[in-house]
Amino acid sequence: MTALDLFVSPLGRVEGDLDVRVTIEDDVVTSAWTEAAMFRGFEMILRGKDPQAGLVVCPRICGICGGSHLYKSAYALDVAWKTQVPPNATLIRNICQAAETLQSIPRYFYALFAIDLTNKNYAKSPMYAEAVRRFAPYVGTSYQPGVVLSSKPVEAYAIFGGQWPHSSFMVPGGVMCAPTLSDVTRAIAILEHWKDQWLEKQWLGCSVERWLEIKSWEDMLEWVDENESQHDSDCGFFIRYCLDVGLDKYGAGVGNYLATGTYFDPSLYGNPTIDGRNDALIGRSGVYADGQWESFDQARVTESVAHSFYEGTGSRHPFDGETIPVDPEAGRKDGKYSWAKSPRYDVGGKGFVPLEAGPLARRMAAGGPDALPHQDSDPLFPDLVNKLGPSVFVRQMARMHEAPKYYKWARQWLDEIDLHESFYTKPVEHSDGKGFGATEAARGSLADWIVIEDDKIKNYQVVTPTAWNIGPRDNSDVLGPMEQALIGSPIRDVEDPVELGHVARSFDSCLVCTVHAYDGKTGRELSKFVINGMV
Repeated sequence: MTALDLFVSPLGRVEGDLDVRVTIEDDVVTSAWTEAAMFRGFEMILRGKDPQAGLVVCPRICGICGGSHLYKSAYALDVAWKTQVPPNATLIRNICQAAETLQSIPRYFYALFAIDLTNKNYAKSPMYAEAVRRFAPYVGTSYQPGVVLSSKPVEAYAIFGGQWPHSSFMVPGGVMCAPTLSDVTRAIAILEHWKDQWLEKQWLGCSVERWLEIKSWEDMLEWVDENESQHDSDCGFFIRYCLDVGLDKYGAGVGNYLATGTYFDPSLYGNPTIDGRNDALIGRSGVYADGQWESFDQARVTESVAHSFYEGTGSRHPFDGETIPVDPEAGRKDGKYSWAKSPRYDVGGKGFVPLEAGPLARRMAAGGPDALPHQDSDPLFPDLVNKLGPSVFVRQMARMHEAPKYYKWARQWLDEIDLHESFYTKPVEHSDGKGFGATEAARGSLADWIVIEDDKIKNYQVVTPTAWNIGPRDNSDVLGPMEQALIGSPIRDVEDPVELGHVARSFDSCLVCTVHAYDGKTGRELSKFVINGMV
């Protein structure tokens, strides 16, 4: 038996730093540790500030999903201040949240994920030359148009938000914009262009409506071979190539999922509350664990700091959360190894368990029972998980499946804007209150908990999808979702472990990842390289 440790730092292609160390025995990962290597402390920055400070500070947490941070920050204040949000404002918020995610999908796929499909480890595949032709960075025939056209949806965002990223136009009580007919028409034209030139022409090779007819794994395979356009589309090729090189065989993770949900029916969430949130959602919330669905309840969320560089060893609900950093050198002596906390959810009858957030979690929630008439109900990914099991491939397809779905929703919401009605209702700024706001960023469930006392922020906690997915072991030493997903990954070449990159990037964590490979017996460094630098 051959054993070695592989230290990977950083493993992402976005911002921040993610260090990964894995133990490999007989060319298979047998254990893993994920370390968020950067302290940011936004919760500390917000403490003592004006309650609306989160509308300015939170969008700066991330350069790629700042609109999502604004969306949930605004709703947290809506709940705390008991605001009234006009239907037009809900529609604009929905449209902009969707636009940001729509830009992320092709940008992530071509610039961050697909370039690894050209790795030399796949040179023996009969489809390798075609993968290089399409996906090689900068020169691939699909890479350039995919990346360039990815910017189009956020042009629509900027029409309403004034700018993207880092806009602060969503405020308690609505939005700070008064779009004209010309604005709405321009936004429609932009999304139609994106749909025509990338979504249907390049990615699907068919209409949005045809793709959304797929309800099972068998339907998807039939779709691939239905005609030449679909077979040779980027989507059709990706499905065939993944099955050929085995991306459907590893990266499963915990197999349990959480979605806080996003996008509201304007008629059902005019007065945002925690209790009324789930039923008002269009993109459903929910928890799927051990084959069972249950409703999402924010009161059942906790964050453990047992292995995080913060004071303490226990768990707290975010309303009572603390962010008190410790010296990492001292923390390591107590078994701490990451700046990320470990979010956990109290699943009925199972206790506090790690849950995966992200597109696959959203698709699992959409497949749950008892959907209301206005809510997303889609059996496709529960069927894929049941028949294939979760994997890098299934996780990636869940993300891409949302492009046609969210396009259709955004296009409908644009048609529903009533330019003769209000976009803002001035709220009463209560001096005390608690608020919860959440959304589904491209990468998964994103939520804020705010406590206001004497017109100031007493406590502010942000729980990101990256924390859900890459958080370290908890106080029961249970591994986080990505740590578990890395286990079982085959490593063909320890000097170029592209498989680790596939798993990590299938979560699309907002963290960037350098690779140090060590012989487990001698401690000799085998190699050092960047696996996830910005491309």
